[in-house]
Amino acid sequence: MEIGKYSLGIGDRFGHQGKAQLQAILNAAATGVEIVPVWNKSNREHSYIHSKPEDTRIEADAAVKALAYKGQFFVDADHINLGNVQGFLTSSDFFTLDVANKIGTPSSDADINAFVASCKKYSGTLNIPGIAHPFEIDETLLRKVAGKFLAAIHEAGNIYNFIKDKKGADNFVTEVSMDEVETPQTPVEMFFILKMIAEQKIPAQTIAPKFTGRFNKGVDYVGDVNQFAREFEEDVLVIDYAVKEFGLPANLKLSIHSGSDKFSIYPEMARIIKKYDKGIHVKTAGTTWLEEVIGLALAGGKGLEMAKKIYKEGLTRQEELCAPYADVIDIKQDLLPSATEVDSWGSEKFANTLRHIPGQADYNPSLRQLIHVGYKIAAEQGEEYTNLLKQHHELVGKCVEENLFDRHLKRLFNL
Repeated sequence: MEIGKYSLGIGDRFGHQGKAQLQAILNAAATGVEIVPVWNKSNREHSYIHSKPEDTRIEADAAVKALAYKGQFFVDADHINLGNVQGFLTSSDFFTLDVANKIGTPSSDADINAFVASCKKYSGTLNIPGIAHPFEIDETLLRKVAGKFLAAIHEAGNIYNFIKDKKGADNFVTEVSMDEVETPQTPVEMFFILKMIAEQKIPAQTIAPKFTGRFNKGVDYVGDVNQFAREFEEDVLVIDYAVKEFGLPANLKLSIHSGSDKFSIYPEMARIIKKYDKGIHVKTAGTTWLEEVIGLALAGGKGLEMAKKIYKEGLTRQEELCAPYADVIDIKQDLLPSATEVDSWGSEKFANTLRHIPGQADYNPSLRQLIHVGYKIAAEQGEEYTNLLKQHHELVGKCVEENLFDRHLKRLFNL
């Protein structure tokens, strides 16, 4: 099973926006750009929403049928490990193997020595086609890379083999994810990580590294855009070389996690993948949930009341809501409006403050990030929340479609 060149992770917290998300993909197809939709939802999100992995498959299948979509699509078991993968086996055909928490786990001296010995041919000066500067490789660097990443990739191998034994090697797409860590992986580390992946016989088609800068949830990239572009381009070239060197799948591509709303780096990503004619996978799950809240706010009445409730309760539960996302949010407390102030807002003011439009005077990224992690509050409202989604499905769906197509796909693919 092989995923197409361009793909988009379109996770959906509450499972109501499948058609709106797919319509954005169809809008892109109408311009000549084929993008594969990948519905993704993590075990953590299922636990908060009280949904099941098969619910994501049901949503995807229903959207595909309703819009008579004929293209390729997948359902991603997002951020899984050996402890939770079992529940995703039946419904998923894309598996994101999350081994970030294994980075830095000690490996045996024998394993490290064997890896260092296997890299002997790369000692000295390593030149990767397209990268102007050479990489100097010595035993110290190899031991450092092995000590940092070898155990994590061994764990990825264990997860992959478990899935393969249950589903068959040709029945799913594999991604290796290492993004939710503090320290980015350098391009030379990426090269040796890919060697480890090949040695584990993992046919990875996407890989999600940690890049320099902050990829906070639902807001723009924070960091040096030029430095990101250099790293991104070098990673693309490293992957191209590693595919040939190690026999990895020819369609192996970068996966950008927390990829929604990174508007300042989309042009660089678009430029580089076009320059080298490479694919990309971008995960945009959280931005759809935020558009639901925006749509409800614009609906007024009980919809606006619900949007305000999510924010106001979020103010009192920040520590609880933010803890699981500590590495990917950066909320400025002094920029959060008070509950009293928000109570005075009308629909347009609330929507404009939450909606991510660069340059919009009312836009508040701290409020946006707090609501981003506040979907647990909406889940606690049960049918009161989901019935509002049903009642205002046209307005909410329009927000979701417009956000994905106009603010994301157009920028990502120069549409």
